[in-house]
Amino acid sequence: MKIKKITTTLEKIPLKTPFITSIRRVESVEFVRVLVEVEDKKVAVGEAPATKAITGEDLETIQTAIEDTKGVFVGLEVYECFAKLDSLGIGSSAKAALDMAFYNLINPMKNKADKKTAITISYNEIRKMLYDANVAVNSKNNILKVKLAEDIDHAIEVTKKIKHQNPNALIYIDANQAWDYEKSVKFMDAISGDQIELIEQPVKKDDLKTLKKITNYSKIPIVADESCLNIDDVKNIVQNNIADIINIKLMKCGGVTKAIEILEYCLLENVPVMMGSMLEGPTSISYASSLAYDYKDVVKYVDLDSPLLYR
Repeated sequence: MKIKKITTTLEKIPLKTPFITSIRRVESVEFVRVLVEVEDKKVAVGEAPATKAITGEDLETIQTAIEDTKGVFVGLEVYECFAKLDSLGIGSSAKAALDMAFYNLINPMKNKADKKTAITISYNEIRKMLYDANVAVNSKNNILKVKLAEDIDHAIEVTKKIKHQNPNALIYIDANQAWDYEKSVKFMDAISGDQIELIEQPVKKDDLKTLKKITNYSKIPIVADESCLNIDDVKNIVQNNIADIINIKLMKCGGVTKAIEILEYCLLENVPVMMGSMLEGPTSISYASSLAYDYKDVVKYVDLDSPLLYR
């Protein structure tokens, strides 16, 4: 199959309620959609949302990168496109959109799932977060990913209250790089009597020394998210015991083929994985869900709730 044409569009899906973390507030999912057509008129789809806080790419950057480089793929056999994509100096999210479309042409996505996803409880005033958590649990979404911010007293209070009101819920904590070592220890000590499943990225992504120190202190598994963008980052974190769990996102690592490389490594090293996502469109979430199913022996946590947040 030779590539005939590549086109892009900008897509937007409103959210039920604003998505709020310590880093950003958004009210809709916005993403670039890529359509790759081969000579027999078969078309495959890829997607990439704006990921500026993580990868430095906004929608314009992603779309421009794809439009400026798409010509190099026209006329190539699909299997030749992966090496060519690797050689391009474009962002990981732009690569991810192209990679997932190319991958689907040779290995069509089966869109399978067997694990429930966590659902995000956005950062807000405590009363609103409690309400959102109760609504989620009452809707049979009992895995809650609670977004926290710099105010550690707020973080402690809302975590304890959510767990108290929903004792059977599984609680994932995501600090989105908002804390330091002292705040992390204060939080962990304060909630030590509550059953919390994990804490994700408590400190700045480049502060691996502190992340390792927190991991060594904590009785709760610590997840590396923004600290691991690619396979080299993952190997460094695993080999130096910097975190307990690796969060894989297609937009961070550059697509399906790169995610598989990380999954195979984590499987070999017996390191548990969270299959995560940005706020993404339905196609890219489906790819990640399919990978979570195919690698269910190593993917212990799933955070792919974007479609549940669409209006």
